[in-house]
Amino acid sequence: MWRMLATVLGGQGLVIFFGALASRGLDPDQRSVLPAVSWLTPFVLMCVLAVLAIVAAGLMRRPFGPALGWAVQVLSILSGFFVGMMFVVGIVFALLYGYCQRVGRRVDREQAARAMTQQES
Repeated sequence: MWRMLATVLGGQGLVIFFGALASRGLDPDQRSVLPAVSWLTPFVLMCVLAVLAIVAAGLMRRPFGPALGWAVQVLSILSGFFVGMMFVVGIVFALLYGYCQRVGRRVDREQAARAMTQQES
């Protein structure tokens, strides 16, 4: 399961970074999300999210890995407030992540059952 989820998050990190590049060129008047922090632009926030997705992919074997992946999914959908198409991208990746998690668990169970059968033989 963890390989499938890590693959989804790795690809998602790249797509989020491309969305960050798009956010940089879409609205030049939008200087910052919070006026008090001038460096906190949508570009910076989405780049941080892209790095978080890559880090989450690397941490997928840990017990908290899948939960961190779901946090990336939620933040990815919320990044649609900066770039409208990220709503669609976030939802598509969240559905893909959920599907891979469900199928990955089934595959892991089947492999464990097969290993038990081979040990008994």
